[in-house]
Amino acid sequence: MSMASMRACDALLPALSSDFDVPIGVAAWSISAFALAYGLMQLVYGPLGDRFGKLRVVTLALTGCAVANVMAAVAPTMPALALARGLSGAAAAGVIPMSMAMIGDTVPVRDRQQILARFFLATIGGMIGGQWMSGLIADWLHWRIVFWVLAAGSAVAALVVRMQGSGIVSDLIAWRSFGEQFRSVLGQPGARLVFAVTAIEGLFTLTGFAFVPTYLHGRFGLGLGSAGAVMAMYGVGGLVYLALSGVLIRRLGSDALAALGGALLGAAFAIVALGPRWEWSVPGCFLGGLGFYMLHNTLQTQATEVFPPSRGTAVGLFAASLFLGQALGMSGAAAVAGTLGERWLFAAAAVALPLLGMAFGGRLRTDGHRHRPG
Repeated sequence: MSMASMRACDALLPALSSDFDVPIGVAAWSISAFALAYGLMQLVYGPLGDRFGKLRVVTLALTGCAVANVMAAVAPTMPALALARGLSGAAAAGVIPMSMAMIGDTVPVRDRQQILARFFLATIGGMIGGQWMSGLIADWLHWRIVFWVLAAGSAVAALVVRMQGSGIVSDLIAWRSFGEQFRSVLGQPGARLVFAVTAIEGLFTLTGFAFVPTYLHGRFGLGLGSAGAVMAMYGVGGLVYLALSGVLIRRLGSDALAALGGALLGAAFAIVALGPRWEWSVPGCFLGGLGFYMLHNTLQTQATEVFPPSRGTAVGLFAASLFLGQALGMSGAAAVAGTLGERWLFAAAAVALPLLGMAFGGRLRTDGHRHRPG
């Protein structure tokens, strides 16, 4: 439900632009407000999860997400919708990172990248639902129904998680201030590297793919449902990575996986940008999902191990880096897309992401952090 809320507006931008009579760049506030709030709130949820229990934080976050989606469903203006989306992002921020931290608390590091890859099944399902189903609902019913569905689903999820308990609380950091927790994590050179790479990944990857449905709708005239279905191939690529992750992690190791992921992301954006027909975007989005999850799974695993005593804080900073990168990207991308067109966004990502993957993979190889099982 957290990921579905995050991606829900990707396919809705044309509908929001039309209903509220605003440019696409203004409608994109519904994405950037969510991403900015999501990133900033990681600075709160991580330490809270370490102190009071990660599952307790997840329960409260899902409850807030349900309320915020109700506000989005009834928003009378674009600024009101952007505000509701910001609140939704602030609430949803407590779900996925705290779940990752729980995996870090309970799974040995030698097995963790494989388990985190399986965890992708939930996030991919939410992403596909948010991108594809929101477009279909907007086509068949109305975009406001999307947020009613998200509100109901988040409320049910909160009840389910509430029944699982409060999670693990670290006695080692219960007495430490938030500032001390942040300083402990950021004092690790490996942590600073992971967070910087993650921010760049978010800036180019999440921003670029957020504009693919709008690009397909504007250039090729695809309906919102069809554009969302093409974008769902990104999720299919992630599912293929999930199926192959055991073999890939064992055979390649984290360093080669990161480099290969960056290369596939570059190829994906090049195909989408250069394709003369919308059909080219189908394999492009598929390769993008495959490459993103290769690179991101590697970053996730590194983030859970950079400072185990404050794992919730570390994973929170990791998520903050990703979505603050996206928020920065969206703030500039809206202007670029409105003047030069979305293809320039895709071209920039096609150049930057392979370089990022190769550089990070090379650093992992130098440091010896391969995380091969056994």
